[in-house]
Amino acid sequence: MKQRFVATVLMVLAAAVVFPLLAAGQQQYRPPDGPAPRSASGKVDFSGVWQKPYVPDLTKDGKDFKGLAELPFTPWGDAEWKKYDAAEGDYTGSCLPFGMTRSVNTPEPMQIMQSDTYFAFLFEQNSWFTVAPIDGREHRKGIPTWFGDSVGHWEGDTLVIDTVNFNGKTRLDTIGHPHSDQLHVIQRFARPDRGHISHEMIIDDPKTFTKPWKSTRTLTLRTDWEMMEYSCEENNKSLWEGRIKVPKYRP
Repeated sequence: MKQRFVATVLMVLAAAVVFPLLAAGQQQYRPPDGPAPRSASGKVDFSGVWQKPYVPDLTKDGKDFKGLAELPFTPWGDAEWKKYDAAEGDYTGSCLPFGMTRSVNTPEPMQIMQSDTYFAFLFEQNSWFTVAPIDGREHRKGIPTWFGDSVGHWEGDTLVIDTVNFNGKTRLDTIGHPHSDQLHVIQRFARPDRGHISHEMIIDDPKTFTKPWKSTRTLTLRTDWEMMEYSCEENNKSLWEGRIKVPKYRP
């Protein structure tokens, strides 16, 4: 008992020292100042490792995020939302791809790699990535996918990433707001200074919503971060031990 008491005291003392140091380390970080960098061709360069605000619920405002309190559901969309129950099988519990919007909404870092031809989203969440041509080409026509088909174009210094052709098997956010395979996502990226991205996401899905709606967020450049490997499949005991159900999709 005495040894256990001493061990507990030491743990408490260690926590009292370490946690404030960790908090202080977080508070000391300041993103770099100065104007937004540009590529050799003169375009705004969004490359870097970015801290995204965690947005588990697109209807709730948070730090560096502004959502929409009341989503304009169609009767179909409202029914899909009301019957959703993560305990009955959320697809992420089976390590299936999060999809574009839910990946943007996760708390893990995102790295952007950009050239004059391509814009790549590298999500630390499960090490997923998706690449968008930004040279003005049209959408490809192919099999619907988890992340959809993305293309980009410039509107002045704002880069617009347009994504369609989703398979309809994902959710918009952690809490489970629905969408259909008619989802059309428009993301607008602007870089007001070196350390930040102003990001706007427009959701257009006529099967699920009566009109398009948007959310806005601020991304912060993290020059002190590097991307790490993330593997959901490697240790998902909850799935194979039966605590998480495999999701069922309608044909």
